Amino acid sequence: MVNIALLGFGTVGSGCAEVITKNEKIIAARLGDTVRIKYILDLRDFPDSPFGDRIVHDFSVIRDDPEVSIVAEMMGGVHPAADFTRECIEAGKSVVTSNKAVVAALGDELLDLARHHGVRYLFEAAVGGGIPVIRPLIDELSDNEINSVAGILNGTTNYILTEMKLNGTPFDTVLHRAQELGYAEADPSADVDGWDAARKILILAAIAYGKLLPLDAVKVEGIRDIPAEDVSLLAEAGVSVKLVAYAEKEPDGTIYASVGPSAVMPTCPLCHVDGVFNGVLIDGNVLGETMFYGRGAGKLPTASAVVSDIIDAAERPVTAQQRLEWKKATPCDIADGTLFRARRCFILSGEPTDIPEVCAGEGVVSIGGEGRSAIITSAELTDDEAMFATARLGESCLRVYRVI
Repeated sequence: MVNIALLGFGTVGSGCAEVITKNEKIIAARLGDTVRIKYILDLRDFPDSPFGDRIVHDFSVIRDDPEVSIVAEMMGGVHPAADFTRECIEAGKSVVTSNKAVVAALGDELLDLARHHGVRYLFEAAVGGGIPVIRPLIDELSDNEINSVAGILNGTTNYILTEMKLNGTPFDTVLHRAQELGYAEADPSADVDGWDAARKILILAAIAYGKLLPLDAVKVEGIRDIPAEDVSLLAEAGVSVKLVAYAEKEPDGTIYASVGPSAVMPTCPLCHVDGVFNGVLIDGNVLGETMFYGRGAGKLPTASAVVSDIIDAAERPVTAQQRLEWKKATPCDIADGTLFRARRCFILSGEPTDIPEVCAGEGVVSIGGEGRSAIITSAELTDDEAMFATARLGESCLRVYRVI
């Protein structure tokens, strides 16, 4: 029997218990053993839950029980989750987690600690909810040099932008609806301002390139200021506005990472990822582009990824994945974002005072609409070059989007 403990019995924690119970026979057949939830740590009591008798309020009960070999941390936030994770690993227990905040901040230290103590630290559920993207990036794509990772990593913002595209509904109205439906938190800042996606792209970049960047190395822009008129205009040409998280390794070995609203062309698979779904597009030097798609959040999708890691930790206490090693990035590892080049989409109102060369000629896409228009460059521009073009366009230039 594999005895496990759950830290947190909220949405994901209760979902984890549900998956283990519902698929008990499937899990046992895979492992050749049963998985038993021995403890659940939470501040609350759950007298009406079938797991009410497993609730404990003292973490040390779990840490000090030698029968517990795997702990699933689903508390959220960095503290005390990180402290509990360290203590479990030091006690010889493998830890699996859905907590992106801890992985993005301390993943390098916790992987090293797990390696030192001969246990596992797994976090498939920290990015993409139920989408299996982390393990394939570590294992199946290990023979590829990863050129870039681009992803729609936040279901809340993708739902909002999809509704704006389909119905022309303003941001504030869709956000309120998303909160009513449970797609957005009462305080949606982490989602709509891009910080949730930023933490997730840090994790994917660390797996791809072996360096864990600090959060402040990511250029982050949210979606609060995107008008529905922009989204509708571009949609007429099959172009979707998406909050895209992006990372790539530059020729000099430095790593660039950003999160921001982007004009995604219809030829890109991410263009067609709508609603609360997530998508991750990985470009490898051998395989080329590979797309991962699915439900990026929610009780059961995320719990499914947690349980998958529990099975992996029970089945393979120490494997090649345990050798995953991240180094904390130094300033020399962080790319100069001002040099990053991308195609740009200029949203215009009225007639521009002057058409810069990059906004004319072969390959440029022009989109006309009522009261506004868009120009998508064929050339890749730095931020400074885009600002110069904006100045040339004058007051008619309302906004600039990066193009994917």
